[in-house]
Amino acid sequence: MAVKNILIVDDSPTERAFLEGLLVKSGYSVTVANSGEEGVERAKSDQPDLILMDVVMPGLNGFQATRAIMREETTKHIPVFICTTKDQETDKIWGMRQGAKDYLVKPVNGAELISKIKALG
Repeated sequence: MAVKNILIVDDSPTERAFLEGLLVKSGYSVTVANSGEEGVERAKSDQPDLILMDVVMPGLNGFQATRAIMREETTKHIPVFICTTKDQETDKIWGMRQGAKDYLVKPVNGAELISKIKALG
């Protein structure tokens, strides 16, 4: 399955703009959500090919949102890449246990992200 549509879930306008610019320039279609709750809803309604999920957000954090997406019948097939400033090994293990396919630490290396996305397809 080639990745075409990507959902970015991040409460930081700067981070969203950086990721969106990088992805659009690389030929991907992008939608954004400002919170974990909105991310879960967008995943259900938009059915993206990939979700880039921040962790540290008010309300539903990225770990909780990833878990909700993985438990939902209509969204559990969508791969989630966690993109966060949380760089401890325990955070990475916890993120992967929630169902994430990959874990990237911010600041995200653009070339590495694009390479990981292409590897999915």
